[in-house]
Amino acid sequence: MRKNTKLAAGFASVTALALGLTACGTSSDPASKDDAGSADKALVVAASPTPHADILKFVKDNLAAKEGLKLEVKEFTDYVLPNTATQNGQVDANFFQHKPYLDDFNAKNKTTIVPVVNVHLEPLGLYSKSVKSLKDIKAGQTVAVPNDTTNEGRALHLLADNGLITLKDGVGTDAKLSDITDKKGLEFKELEAATVPRALNDVDAAVINGNYAIEADLSPAKDALVLEKGEGNPYANLLAVKKGNEQDARVQKLAKLLNSPEVKKYIEDTYKGSVIPAFGAAK
Repeated sequence: MRKNTKLAAGFASVTALALGLTACGTSSDPASKDDAGSADKALVVAASPTPHADILKFVKDNLAAKEGLKLEVKEFTDYVLPNTATQNGQVDANFFQHKPYLDDFNAKNKTTIVPVVNVHLEPLGLYSKSVKSLKDIKAGQTVAVPNDTTNEGRALHLLADNGLITLKDGVGTDAKLSDITDKKGLEFKELEAATVPRALNDVDAAVINGNYAIEADLSPAKDALVLEKGEGNPYANLLAVKKGNEQDARVQKLAKLLNSPEVKKYIEDTYKGSVIPAFGAAK
């Protein structure tokens, strides 16, 4: 009888504990991840400093409160950590990359990050401190290009489209130096995208990503010898999250704000053609 009484008491305690856990929700309980539970938490977004973090700070300071969105921006200066931090849950989302780079990153790292919404385009440009125009780039000179797969391919297509090199027929966005069929006497220096602006004094010309050009006090619209065209460009920068988090109410609020008329005006007024609004669903 004593034994049965102890078992009954133990069962009652376990039942009460289980009910308590059900009511409160645990970190693995879906109820703890619903919109109501996450709505009060700040949405933490990893971003490159310029223009991504600047755009997010504009949203945070001017638009977020009206939507009931708490926003925290964490700045990263490379192209790897924002994705790894999103994948492992250190941040909720990121805003720094375009779709071709994201696809390549997922394939190489077995990550499951997905796009939510396109925001803007940073036209890639060719810059120089020693030559004044495209026709002044001659055989024997050195051109620096980003060394990551998608941005190097993008840089090589920019050079090919402007007659500085010739690429193999049909080569895609992942073009490599080995895909050049005619270098026209040029030499190439592959560097991490973030470091390319600092190499301008050591090379004759350099292909620089728009955000890094702006950080280096270059004006893509004014200083580039040649600049990518915006129309039909697949390299729109986007808001991204780990797969499964696309419908988080906070993410949806931010996506809406990033495609708002206010953000469009902010981009146009602030960057004056160096960054171009490119709103719409990211596919």
